[in-house]
Amino acid sequence: ALAKAYRWQEQLESGEYANLNDLAAANGVDRTYVGRFLRLTSLAPEIVERILDGDEPEGISLAKLRNDLPVVWAEQAWGE
Repeated sequence: ALAKAYRWQEQLESGEYANLNDLAAANGVDRTYVGRFLRLTSLAPEIVERILDGDEPEGISLAKLRNDLPVVWAEQAWGE
């Protein structure tokens, strides 16, 4: 999911797709689906590292990250 989010972000930033609608259409998904995935690119670097290391806390899910993600990194802290 992280790889997809960052790939889509790069495709938008590079101009490969002009907007979310174009990107969504090219991937056969809804614009809101793309938007929810792109929120993953706002994860704090420490959280991305933990996910990639397989060290994410129990109870964290893709749905929670896509729908319930504060923008401010300090507010994303995961309790231990």
